[in-house]
Amino acid sequence: MRLIKEETSLLVIDIQSRLFPHIHDYQQFEDSTCKLIKGAKALSLPIFVSEQYVKGLGETTKNIKAALGDSYNPIEKMAFSCCDMDEYMTFLKKEGKKNVLICGIESHICILQTSLDLIKAGYQPVVIENCVSSRNLQDKTTAISRLLQEGAIVSTYESILFELCRYSGTPEFKEISKIIT
Repeated sequence: MRLIKEETSLLVIDIQSRLFPHIHDYQQFEDSTCKLIKGAKALSLPIFVSEQYVKGLGETTKNIKAALGDSYNPIEKMAFSCCDMDEYMTFLKKEGKKNVLICGIESHICILQTSLDLIKAGYQPVVIENCVSSRNLQDKTTAISRLLQEGAIVSTYESILFELCRYSGTPEFKEISKIIT
């Protein structure tokens, strides 16, 4: 199945300041995620941002906020799955996009549960492997394996951005090319 931008949105899950330094390879994860977000903005994808229990985990990290720019309008959640949030389900219905690019933390908890619920609700989660992480690498690896078994698509930010861009030579292609280098 080839993804097209007109049917795709981005979900940024819980990349928060107090948990972030404990995430495996967090600097590379953040760099990749910022590129994904900037590319999604270049493609004019709708973006939804969640934050889990802000009092305990803090707000979205400074660099992710900067990448999001005016798309930073987080909704706080207490459930692990974003699909348990009325605001997110309303966003999905309003935007009408069947494919959901997913980035964030933690892979084996919020990413996994959200993806499973999206599948059940008839959406196609697209987990961006180099833009999700967990505190422990084994938890991430196990979650990715389960996501594949359950029907999620797993890819990388560069592959997905160029797939959504579709053609070279366009203004979007040129902007994305600058972002990923």
